[in-house]
Amino acid sequence: MMQEFVAFDLASSALLNGKGVFTTVAICNGLPFLWEKHWRRLTADAQKLQIEISAHTEASVADQLVESISRSDTVSGRARVSFFDQSPSALWSSEDRQKGRLFILVAERREIAENFKLTISPHRINTTSPLVGVKSCNYLDHLMAIDEARSRGFAEAIRLNERGEIASACMSNVFWSKGDRLFTPSLKTGCLAGTTREYVLENLDCEEVKATVEELENVDAVFLTSAGIGVVNVSEFESSTLGLADHPILSLMPRKE
Repeated sequence: MMQEFVAFDLASSALLNGKGVFTTVAICNGLPFLWEKHWRRLTADAQKLQIEISAHTEASVADQLVESISRSDTVSGRARVSFFDQSPSALWSSEDRQKGRLFILVAERREIAENFKLTISPHRINTTSPLVGVKSCNYLDHLMAIDEARSRGFAEAIRLNERGEIASACMSNVFWSKGDRLFTPSLKTGCLAGTTREYVLENLDCEEVKATVEELENVDAVFLTSAGIGVVNVSEFESSTLGLADHPILSLMPRKE
């Protein structure tokens, strides 16, 4: 794992309030995958949270990302690209200055359980939250949800919104197949617009739906997608065993070399 030291102003919004945005980029064959999509979402999220990043361009951040990957000698892995709001917190300082601080962290791919078990999280997604759909550094609810699932012996968990609709997993998007049809939750459910999710939608016929968890009772297969894990075929949902699928979604991501 490669990282660089980042100094924080003790009164910064990032340190005191977790104000920042990030994206996790898949590293395939030593290069960032789907970088343009990640940059587009990263800058959109920064704008929503009013984080000043105008000093950074797509090209300059891409160059730093490629350099960080090269220095780490990572061929197949992931990189977290973050912008932290270094401006002073309004509650603790009278200063008025804005500065977004770039931080890049490179690591190997996340380990994937061979028997990948999925459950339902008791922690709901609030579609009325101003942070819904934003990949912010205020990520504790996601981590608490996945820690709760792991404490019960599961690798991940389906999160529902306040209406009981399937939104996503704790740290990934969710897809399921029935016959020759592929489904994924609509963005209106509060799910994050993942870059891998977008890539799947661009390459496969897929219906974006609002569905309750009962929809997963008679599916052929369930898949989770993210830059950190790629595409994972879920082997068990709650107490039900799912068959390993032979589906085009499993061959979308570039092969490791």
